[in-house]
Amino acid sequence: MSEESPPARRHGLLRRMTERGREEEHRTATPLELFFDLCFVVAVAQAGRQLVHALAEGHPGHGIPGYLMMFFAIWWAWVNFTWFSSAYDTDDALYRVVTLVQIAGVLILAAGIPRAFNDSDFTLVWFGYLVMRLALVFQWLRAAHASAGAERQTALRYAVGVCVCQVGWLGLLLLPDHAKPWLFLAMALVEMAVPVLAELRRQTAWHPHHIAERYGLFTIIVLGETVAAATTAVQSAADEDEALGTLLPIAAGGLLLIFAAYWIYFAAPIHLHLASNRQAFLWGYGHYVIFCSAAAIGAGIEVAVEQVIGKAHISTFAASSTVTVPAAVFMFSVWLIHSRHYKRGPAQQLTLPTASVAVLACTFAGDAAVLLAGLVGAVTVGVGAVLAARGETALSGRAPRGTHAA
Repeated sequence: MSEESPPARRHGLLRRMTERGREEEHRTATPLELFFDLCFVVAVAQAGRQLVHALAEGHPGHGIPGYLMMFFAIWWAWVNFTWFSSAYDTDDALYRVVTLVQIAGVLILAAGIPRAFNDSDFTLVWFGYLVMRLALVFQWLRAAHASAGAERQTALRYAVGVCVCQVGWLGLLLLPDHAKPWLFLAMALVEMAVPVLAELRRQTAWHPHHIAERYGLFTIIVLGETVAAATTAVQSAADEDEALGTLLPIAAGGLLLIFAAYWIYFAAPIHLHLASNRQAFLWGYGHYVIFCSAAAIGAGIEVAVEQVIGKAHISTFAASSTVTVPAAVFMFSVWLIHSRHYKRGPAQQLTLPTASVAVLACTFAGDAAVLLAGLVGAVTVGVGAVLAARGETALSGRAPRGTHAA
């Protein structure tokens, strides 16, 4: 396909929604996709804020499950749009309007997160999903209308599966509060089964490089929200004339962790690994843990700051763990799901798992825990860079280009 082909299809008010080619060159994220991702910042910030309040008040048993549920709702809404757009983005006027409707649903979802988190009132969350799902079903039906045979059947299975799941989520409005987490878990599994079942006979034409870029961009969105959360926490503490000497180690350690998280994630050119649905589904679904833990690092930094200035009535150990645990989970999950496919030799393979254990051990370092965890992150990046420079990222000197760190 020539370089002119992708831009050429992006004209007209209404086009046939046919699949885009998996081998299409120069496939990158569109401005509409970037705008869609940006609107998710609001939802991620809402989930993180609720987690901070729960952990700072010493209620991890309520805060962690609530955060995991709300983040799944956010992440899955993003996943549904991302994989569809990778296969069927026509970028015509109708596609744009329907996508804007989905964005409206995201904002409704974000507005409902505090009620769902604190009062188990999922009304707004469910309605936001309804708005997004009606738009998504319309897109799948439009794709089915423009196709035939196995492709048409796949699109119809998606449309039916999404509708069935949306009805299933009604249980969050009808069941007693103690049953809602169990329903949420069951429905999450059903949701993730829909793409697997829909594509049993035929794989949609998602684009490996485009998908890898989209996941990378959402990683940046999540890490950006983490930076914003940490900055707000330090600023609010400094405004109250608290001693900066107690805050600077947390700020420095948190910033080092965030920088290390960025470097570690983008070390691997993962699009080369996404050859089929088997690899793509495991990789794509596993990113729930990566995204969730990355966002939780920022929440943990806020909690650590609040504990130092006396706003969070929890122990130093508990406050430190709100940073070290998600940071360790992030490092290990990035290795397990993302970067281990490009590691060669035991030194490369053990770098991130070892670093995750070291970060967890920092929890016991008292007031210096966050700073030490950040230093571990920095050392991890340095070790990865040295190993890459020595050519240990690939067998027989055939290292993948673009591998720079742990």
